[in-house]
Amino acid sequence: MDIDAFSAVHGDKWSRLHFLAHKRRLTGAEADELLRLYQTVSGHLSLIRSVAPETALSATLSAGLAQARTRFTGARSNFMEDLAGFFVISLPAAFYRIRWLTLWCGLAFVVVAGAYALWIGTSAEALRAVGSDARIQQYVDEDFIDYYSENPAASFAGAVWTNNAWISAQAVAFGVTGFWVPYILFMNAQGLGIAAGLFLATGKMDVFFSYILPHGLMELTAVFIACAAGLKIFWAMVRPGPRTRLQAVADEGRSLITIALGLVLVLLVSGMVEGFVTPSPLPVWAKITIGALVLAGYWVYTLVLGGRAARTGVTGDLDANDAGYRSIAA
Repeated sequence: MDIDAFSAVHGDKWSRLHFLAHKRRLTGAEADELLRLYQTVSGHLSLIRSVAPETALSATLSAGLAQARTRFTGARSNFMEDLAGFFVISLPAAFYRIRWLTLWCGLAFVVVAGAYALWIGTSAEALRAVGSDARIQQYVDEDFIDYYSENPAASFAGAVWTNNAWISAQAVAFGVTGFWVPYILFMNAQGLGIAAGLFLATGKMDVFFSYILPHGLMELTAVFIACAAGLKIFWAMVRPGPRTRLQAVADEGRSLITIALGLVLVLLVSGMVEGFVTPSPLPVWAKITIGALVLAGYWVYTLVLGGRAARTGVTGDLDANDAGYRSIAA
């Protein structure tokens, strides 16, 4: 066989295969054409290899066929597209699905924390049970405030970030137990409520809010999001609907572990605010405004991008290929 003559006859098909295999998006007609060309060029490659197995031409055709095969088997396009899809579609959709449960977790937290604050702040007996007058005064005047500035801002922000990310990951991962999320919410609400009660008893609630609100608005919301995700997985086990319990938990678990990954970045932002903004000499109104803008940014991201993605059916779950499902041809 004359390789040069064979190339001259079929070169246009090979060039077209290469073009379609590397094209970013294909129409339906182009996808059909690519499949036909793949089958045709596969035959050409077999014929060429039977005559001259180790040539530059056979290597080129093999590479083009491999790229075409990648398009048919559904291999991932590229890392940057996947990353953009995660942050623009999957993550906001997952946040959006649990928006109401997030608010309910926040409401429960506020009720418990508020009850403890009123109890400690208005009951002399409860206040004495917390500590002596001197110890309480030291906490209000020094310990609480020094906590935010006793370490370098960068290391403090990093420590806060890792600690809160760990708590949030536990809430998502262990939410299926049914008791871990209420436990986390109650313990954190109790701690915050007692601290608020000490400031209420000493008439310094303005100081308390000036240090809590800048970072706490987003930090606590992140905890509520994680708790909502955990409860969603638990409810999938309790009420699986038409799915088996195992399938329901697997579906929700994959979707909501997406939230645990996203919260790592959310908590990084709140950790930076806590490390650099909360103890800063900025006016209180400016610090609280920064915290409020971060929180507003989260809800805009969730309601706008998440709502748009959710309306198209996105849940935050992996696609069928990555989830391990296989389609079997009849």
